[in-house]
Amino acid sequence: MAFDGITVSCLRKELSDCLTGGRITKIVQSEADELLFTIKNNSAQYRLLLSASASLPLVYLTAQNKPAPMTAPVFCMLLRKHLGGGRIVSVTQPSLERILRFEIEHLDEMGDLCRKYLIAELMGKHSNLIFCREDGTILDSIKHVSLAVSSVREVLPGRTYFIPHTQDKLDPLVASPADMVASVCDKPAPLGKAIYTTLTGFSPVMAEELCHRSYLDSGRPASALDEKERAMLEHQLMRLLETVREEQFTPQVYYNGKEPAEFSAFPLSMYEDLESRSFDSISALLETYYAEKNTLTRIHQKSADLRRIVQTALERSRKKYDLQQKQLRDTEKRDKYRLWGELLHTYGYGVPEGARSMQALNYYTNEEITIPLDPDLTTQENAKHYFDKYGKLKRTYEAVTTLLEETRDEILHLESIQTALDMALTEEDLAPVREELAESGYIRRRNTKGNGKKPRLSSKPYHYISSDGFDLYVGKNNFQNDELTFQFASGNDWWFHAKGVPGSHVILKSEGRELPDRAFEEAGRLAAYYSRNRGGDKVEIDYVEKKHVKKPGGAKPGFVVYYTNYSLVIDSDISGLRLADTQS
Repeated sequence: MAFDGITVSCLRKELSDCLTGGRITKIVQSEADELLFTIKNNSAQYRLLLSASASLPLVYLTAQNKPAPMTAPVFCMLLRKHLGGGRIVSVTQPSLERILRFEIEHLDEMGDLCRKYLIAELMGKHSNLIFCREDGTILDSIKHVSLAVSSVREVLPGRTYFIPHTQDKLDPLVASPADMVASVCDKPAPLGKAIYTTLTGFSPVMAEELCHRSYLDSGRPASALDEKERAMLEHQLMRLLETVREEQFTPQVYYNGKEPAEFSAFPLSMYEDLESRSFDSISALLETYYAEKNTLTRIHQKSADLRRIVQTALERSRKKYDLQQKQLRDTEKRDKYRLWGELLHTYGYGVPEGARSMQALNYYTNEEITIPLDPDLTTQENAKHYFDKYGKLKRTYEAVTTLLEETRDEILHLESIQTALDMALTEEDLAPVREELAESGYIRRRNTKGNGKKPRLSSKPYHYISSDGFDLYVGKNNFQNDELTFQFASGNDWWFHAKGVPGSHVILKSEGRELPDRAFEEAGRLAAYYSRNRGGDKVEIDYVEKKHVKKPGGAKPGFVVYYTNYSLVIDSDISGLRLADTQS
């Protein structure tokens, strides 16, 4: 996450443009560490959300309203008393710190005009919302911090507010680029780390971007840079800071497939290969980015019980598979016992009574071998003993071979369910996976309403459009894979799947037209991306006309066979593909 001082600078500009001169009409504390201000300015109404959450500190403008609790918390009541009807004079940011300071003008109890400050510190677990007098005296804060909690600074009513300087960093807006580069190169650390530990406002992502623009390896020791490389770093640092000073912000979100990977206040050259989306405002970006991130987090939490069930079943099946393989290895001597029995029947007539071994010619290989004997048994009894051992091991081999195949199929099935859980983006995507687990006996079916019928599954496969306008469909789970392949696809459509690993069935609709090579490549990328080999640069893909794909009787959902196919090796980058506007 690049929520650093530079992003806060972009946010400060937006808030200053929208809120300066505005009147505060409503203050709500919807959560223990979150405030929502309603502000009227220039004939428009804005809602300002301020969150001091330790895991997700945020400030942005939003259109969403939040209900007020029945009883307002003390901090909220204090703000209403002092700031209700107040006018926002300015929104500032000290240096490039992750701090926003709202200067608010209001009338006190005597009707005199006075000013107060609401300070939002967006510093991870140290985040806070602090309300101060004009002289810096703290009136209150949404989180109280005593010396027992922090030895650096107390945040309590009556204390004086100050910004704690726990690290000796340079202010990029004040220090010269030459001094900053010299300070960076003095550190015995990798270049990327040296940058973000030396300069205020720089996150690891922004440090990585600066290295990328300077054509320098961020993992290289900072002290190893020569004069030419230092000059390049200084030049790129100047250009980056000019963008910040001139407020040339163009907020961007970068996507790895459908998942938001990173955001920034301006384009990042190191992510130019990823799909990106521009936003008119940093507030809209933050709201969208974290809404999508929260959706993925929430779905991951909702699927935690299913993941645990699948993982437990997988571990059990893998242990069983290892034991069965050991049993199979133990049967490898069966043919030796059969041979010994045959040779004893053939040559055993001349063996003296009480002999402990017999030399015999193996007529299969023309080699002389030694057969151990039990001296208490006759030659025929020794032969019968070896034939009995052979028979027992043969039966064990046949039974274990069948069990191994069943266990292997079970493992592949569970791994395919695990892949489907990784692909789920909505609760509708989880429903078919839960139903498949119920059908397979791993969990009890629910939501049947006593009629014993399956629940209705509303999740639909992904629908992509190729660069040449051909339709591509991707199954999200095994039920959809079967439906796509055997009900939706026609015989001349093309079927794709990652070779030897769990993954989605991908259908490339031909519609009777000749397909270009690029359509096959893009379908192969989808099959690679929606498989366990996602992220690989070289993923082997099998593809074949759908009419050659068969489903064996009694096979588990998603399991198919094919005997003739083509193959291609391709990467799993689908950034050039677009989803259809409506899912089909």
